[in-house]
Amino acid sequence: MAQSKAKPAMRVEMSGIERLGLRVSSMINHPVAQVQRWVTIHRLDTDGEREWEEVMGLLSETDGIDMTFNDDESVTLRWEALAEEDRVVEVEDTMEVEEVAPF
Repeated sequence: MAQSKAKPAMRVEMSGIERLGLRVSSMINHPVAQVQRWVTIHRLDTDGEREWEEVMGLLSETDGIDMTFNDDESVTLRWEALAEEDRVVEVEDTMEVEEVAPF
């Protein structure tokens, strides 16, 4: 009786910095955040000190973002709407126009 041995699926873990960066990026790019031009990022128990400091450092170096460090250890980011002439626009061969997020 032949038994087939299934290969275990390879699971690639994201690093803490990648996971936090992805979460912050998706929060900033969320349609509601884009309309209101602010978002509050809460530090989760799974966010390590080094990762949190690195991502907050990168955000603090980003032009056009104002950061407010709140008493509950969350951070509120605010930004101004870009003027039409400052927006980056990509034009593809299909003539579709896509605006790129400013972050």
